[in-house]
Amino acid sequence: MKICAWSLTTAAVLAAAAARAQPAADLERIQAAIAASRERVAIYEREQRGLLEAIDAIDQSAALLRVEAVRARRTADEARVALEETERTLQDAAARLAELERAMAVRAVALYRAGELGTLQLLFSAGGLRDFFSRVQMLRRLLRHDADLVARHREQARALEVARVRAAEASTAASAADETLRRRTAELDEERARKRTLASQLGKSRALARGALTELEIAGRALEETVAAWRGGPAPTETAAVPEGPPFPTLRGRLPDPVHGALLGRYGRVVAADARSATFRKGVSWEAPVGTPVYAVAAGRVRYAGRFRGYGNVVILDHGSDHFTVSAHLDRIDVRLGDAVAAGTPIGAVGETGSLEGPQLYFEIRKGGEALDPAEWLAALGTAARNR
Repeated sequence: MKICAWSLTTAAVLAAAAARAQPAADLERIQAAIAASRERVAIYEREQRGLLEAIDAIDQSAALLRVEAVRARRTADEARVALEETERTLQDAAARLAELERAMAVRAVALYRAGELGTLQLLFSAGGLRDFFSRVQMLRRLLRHDADLVARHREQARALEVARVRAAEASTAASAADETLRRRTAELDEERARKRTLASQLGKSRALARGALTELEIAGRALEETVAAWRGGPAPTETAAVPEGPPFPTLRGRLPDPVHGALLGRYGRVVAADARSATFRKGVSWEAPVGTPVYAVAAGRVRYAGRFRGYGNVVILDHGSDHFTVSAHLDRIDVRLGDAVAAGTPIGAVGETGSLEGPQLYFEIRKGGEALDPAEWLAALGTAARNR
């Protein structure tokens, strides 16, 4: 059992050390992504164009850093467990050595009291030949016992030294893992802060706000054209049959919300704060913490799963009858192109990729290229709209 625990501890220490020596390629990839995002932001600030490219670059570097932060946290946790185990092993080794030294002290006192001639006196005071040989056997057992004590003492002393070395290694590994976690977390916070800075600049400059609006409108048209091109077209490679369910048009007014969150923006005309410009929001958005599950509102097949300029991570479901739903700004995507999903299936999680307003889910319902008012389809949203 002790050997097994020691092996597990050693493996944990080695794993932590391996993680500490992170492959240069991974570090270079992170550094390149951060450099690219900074360059994109610099171009945007200098030329006042390319906002979506800057946001996309920040999102990509942040995504890499999130993965690395999770890895660093796992490594730090493993290193701390290894450190605790090696410290227990060190304490056990020290206790066993102390126990042996107490036993050796007892024998040393006995030998001292017997004196140099104690052994001879024991033998020559025998009552006969049988008693003499009995005492010889007893002395042999004592010698073997003493020799065993010395050998065990040497072994435990070596074990204690090894435990000290490995405890020091585990401590170093834990410290390095904690430092890596601290750096990755700081870098991720810095990327998020730069994104917030970009968003805040839009509220201070009408020119930047108009430029951003133009870029978002272009991105919206690109999404619209993408979905419109699928109208009546063949489905992507199928990985499974679409779960049976009522035709999508019959679900009007009865669909569940795709996420649990606070309504952030409704479908329709949106007037800017300065009342000098307006745009038309073709979907609705909910505010929710990063990682909140996003669900399919009806059965369908995944037509798109990936990044889309201006929308971040996007999942588009084909529900048949030329009806599609779009879920955007996802932190992660839990489905693949061609997957068949049932109503209520988790398809991703709320995030802020491509978003200038923090974590949110942006959601559209489309018939071909035409955006429909989700309030007419989602039961809860429709009820809220009627009660306004």
